[in-house]
Amino acid sequence: MRIVLAAAALAAATPTAAQLAVPAFTLPVSNQLSDEAQAVLQRMAAATAPADIATDVAKQRAFYDRYNDDRLAEMRKHFRTREQGAVMNGVTVDIVEPADGIAKGNAARVLVNVHGGAFMWGSGSGALVEAIPVAATMGVKVVTVDYRLAPEHRYPAASEDVTAVYKALLKDYRPENIGIYGCSAGGVITAQATAWIRRQGLPRPGAIGTFCGTGAPYSGDSPYLAGPITGGAALPVPALPDVLPLAYMQDVPASDAAAYPLASPDEIKAMPPTLLLAGGRDFAVSALTLADRRLTAAGVPSELHLFDGLPHAFFVWPDMPESMEAYRLIASFFDRHLGRSAR
Repeated sequence: MRIVLAAAALAAATPTAAQLAVPAFTLPVSNQLSDEAQAVLQRMAAATAPADIATDVAKQRAFYDRYNDDRLAEMRKHFRTREQGAVMNGVTVDIVEPADGIAKGNAARVLVNVHGGAFMWGSGSGALVEAIPVAATMGVKVVTVDYRLAPEHRYPAASEDVTAVYKALLKDYRPENIGIYGCSAGGVITAQATAWIRRQGLPRPGAIGTFCGTGAPYSGDSPYLAGPITGGAALPVPALPDVLPLAYMQDVPASDAAAYPLASPDEIKAMPPTLLLAGGRDFAVSALTLADRRLTAAGVPSELHLFDGLPHAFFVWPDMPESMEAYRLIASFFDRHLGRSAR
């Protein structure tokens, strides 16, 4: 797959001191990618949501339900887990465990998954797609949260729901033994919920992972570059807003530190060890790199892993070694940073 970048799509014809006209060129597939990843990229392109459903939430949900069902079928070819539905503090969850049982060293540990889906879809099969590979790879219990979705619900609904589940888990697990992670919207909510947990006076979790999204607005080059270099549309050139331009975050000011914790020095200092992970052609990459720098400067253990040539949320596609590597990185990070002692 090759992508042709058009100058007009990326910048105005006349550059200024703050603006650069980019000449058209053909961008090849990254030569770092495996053969399997190159084949999956072709499948990703064929699975893109049609443009005509962009403003219809019901059609988007139906499309992504099918999309996630397909990814779940692929996950089940690679991993063996067992799942059970439950309700924790009034919030619906799925509990995912390895089919062969939880590893001995993880008996006193648990992970909370916060699924992606633009804050508007992703529960059900989408949540299992994120929970299953980590549960199986690490040999740990994963509780994936069916949080309230936009546009019916707005911030801080998801933070409240994740916190309710976290509070329930605190009855059985030490806080330092609990990890929280999420991808895309789930990565944003993970950071937000960590700040919300602090706001409620609860002990912070042992470690978190914010993948393909984090607790800060979009920034830098990647929001402008990601569309054209992944076969999508270019973002208009006007400056990026200092808030996330999403229905879920409507009317939430940039000054709300629990909504944008990685833009707040106090919240940054209070963060637990944090893993940031994404594809190199993800629109969230620049925000993740800035978050990593801010966390590191504040003395918070932070790891940033970028997979060159891959797009947003690439690891929901398990049929490539890069995804398997991502699952191992996630498992290793939580294994190194979570406690082990039982309550």
